Amino acid sequence: MIARRTLIGLLALGFSVGVAGVQSQTTTPTDQTPVATAPAPQASVPATKPSKPAKPAKVKASKVAYTGPTTIVVQPPTPMLDGEGKQRVDPDGKPMFNLPVKQIRDKKGHPVFDNAGKPVFQTANNLGYDEKGKKIIEKKVRPPKMTPISISAGTLTVDGWTGKARLNYDIADLKFLYIYAPGIGTTIVSQNAFPGAKEMPGAFNDKTLRITVDGHPIEVYSERSLLGKRPEPAWVMVDREFMLPAKFPAFGYGSTTKPPYSWPGSKDSAASKGPVQAPPLPPDVRPTLLLAPCPAGMMRPAGPAALPGQKAAVQPCVPISSAGSTKAAAPLAPTPAQASTPAP
Repeated sequence: MIARRTLIGLLALGFSVGVAGVQSQTTTPTDQTPVATAPAPQASVPATKPSKPAKPAKVKASKVAYTGPTTIVVQPPTPMLDGEGKQRVDPDGKPMFNLPVKQIRDKKGHPVFDNAGKPVFQTANNLGYDEKGKKIIEKKVRPPKMTPISISAGTLTVDGWTGKARLNYDIADLKFLYIYAPGIGTTIVSQNAFPGAKEMPGAFNDKTLRITVDGHPIEVYSERSLLGKRPEPAWVMVDREFMLPAKFPAFGYGSTTKPPYSWPGSKDSAASKGPVQAPPLPPDVRPTLLLAPCPAGMMRPAGPAALPGQKAAVQPCVPISSAGSTKAAAPLAPTPAQASTPAP
């Protein structure tokens, strides 16, 4: 039994020695030529990119405190000019001015400036925002309704004097009436409010339009009702600079408040381009010129009485003695009745 185990151990030892020899022969070359060995591949190192600067943390604009100006710039009122570049005045003679223009605000209620640092002002299409950031929208004014008016056999009176008679107009849509009076100017009248006008309550009253300008009453009367039987207000503005080549009042109508206005029947004449002469006075109010005094020792006898408006006849100068003797002898002359009566 022991011999059997010994034999098995020897066989196992020989087998292991043979295997080791075979491995040595396969790994060792038979010739002495050295074999070139390839260099070991090196591990590729990736290129590092430059690091980007860190972005600043975003801050909401609403959290940034506003440090700019907060005062709104307001332009002073400018004079209201007419079509000829002259300042307008109201019916009381006071100069008229346009409304002041303000600087606009942004959505946050801050004043707006341009790139040059100058304030941006409101325009007709851009009114900006209010202090709370709400868009300012101009209120739309509804256009006035069409108002037909008819003046039949009308009369224009200024200061109680008839300046125009037999006025006949059929106006499909009344916008403005024009009344010109020498020394006053052109009065613009409307049944609706317009810039620069002054309200006169109850001016339109059935068949009559009554207004007062600088203390001068002006009246337009028609045989037909103008705007109805109920009294209606009128808005009045006076253009004292516009003059017409007319010696008497004129009446017209149109759709503008700037000259030239519309004057139906008004014509220019060569005589009216120069200084306007007043019409002659009636004969009964003309002054009587004094006659030249008579020479010494002479006088003018009294003539027959003249009727009103009739020119008195000029009496010649006569000697005072003859005039006195004539007056003394006149009562002594017998009358025809006395001459025919027989003496008792």
